Amino acid sequence: MFAAGVSPPEVARKLRVSRKSAYVWHRAWRTAGVEALESKGPGGPRCRLSEAQVQRLEAALDAGPAVWGWTEDQRWTLARVAVLIGRLFHVTYTPRGVSYLLHRLKAGARRRPSARRPNATTRRSPPG
Repeated sequence: MFAAGVSPPEVARKLRVSRKSAYVWHRAWRTAGVEALESKGPGGPRCRLSEAQVQRLEAALDAGPAVWGWTEDQRWTLARVAVLIGRLFHVTYTPRGVSYLLHRLKAGARRRPSARRPNATTRRSPPG
């Protein structure tokens, strides 16, 4: 939009952001070009666990709470996972941090093959 001559206030209005953000973007675009406006990736702090530790945590979670001493209730809670991370890696996580970590694990999980679908050439008999 800046290359097309659109002003920062108009960019702010079209993208529904603050004028301040649009002016910051405009200054970055003028100084370093379009590359300065490219995404830098997800925000927030990096994971405090290495990839090997994350895999070890997944295996520990798969083993179930009873293996780790929670025999009265067979559910993982955020607080329990935080305790487990502390036991395994001597790293402190808050329940909220555990929630972010578990969402990251879920998002990064490999998709399992879906149930086998009928071949496109296979004909089904009509209902009834």
